[in-house]
Amino acid sequence: MACTVDHLRATTLTTGAKVRRARLQNSERKGLVTAAAPPDLTAYDAVLFDLDGVLTPTAEVHMHAWRTMFEDLFAAWGLTPAYTDDDYFAYLDGKKRYDGVASLLRSRDVEVPWGDPSDPVEADTVCGIGNRKNVVFERVLRTDGIAAYPGSLALLDVLEAAGTPVAVVSSSKNAEEVLRVAGLRDRFPVVMDGVIAERDHLASKPAPDVFLEAARMLGVEPARSVAIEDAISGVESAASGGFSLVIGVDRGVGASALTDAGAHLVVTDLQELVP
Repeated sequence: MACTVDHLRATTLTTGAKVRRARLQNSERKGLVTAAAPPDLTAYDAVLFDLDGVLTPTAEVHMHAWRTMFEDLFAAWGLTPAYTDDDYFAYLDGKKRYDGVASLLRSRDVEVPWGDPSDPVEADTVCGIGNRKNVVFERVLRTDGIAAYPGSLALLDVLEAAGTPVAVVSSSKNAEEVLRVAGLRDRFPVVMDGVIAERDHLASKPAPDVFLEAARMLGVEPARSVAIEDAISGVESAASGGFSLVIGVDRGVGASALTDAGAHLVVTDLQELVP
């Protein structure tokens, strides 16, 4: 399947959805936030943000880069069932790149050698396949750039004015570059990304390790802090880490799925959290 920058540019444009408060299921569960007014995030000790799909629309770029790469791979290897966007949300979204590759291949009863992060893109290893996808992602980032969601910028402005500490908690090894291109890097004193997680042998989301380490780096307690995520694995990570408020951002995975994963509140845009 041919992959062009123009095609990816078109598919990554987000449509303006109506701002809505997602209907929360299981409302009897302790801790769900159901008030019409948004919670005051400045009352917490810190707010920790996922990056792709929360601060920037790079989740769309990742999603289509994965689709392009896996459609080619599945066709070449004769794998069934065919790759769909449901596979992205189930096996890839929010996870470290190589963990996601291994998870998806296992879903098709395929095992390949793990390899090494230095593997070339031609290598049929977990690392080689992950690197293959990353070539597509980096090409689009260099060509098109990326801008933060306006609602995310508005919330960051509120938190900065109140002096509320913030951090980024991302599984991506591209997090530093995405933040730099989006003009956000200087806003975050702490960036926990895939590079640090690999270096320090931290388990991938949905394990709580990366969120807990980011809270430690900020010098705050999870029980007095907020985590904001758009991925099921990310919500599960923050919830299992004991964060006081876990907010899900529904960019396509579904409000019910985020709530079931442990989100106390679901929004479609961070503008909804701005007083």
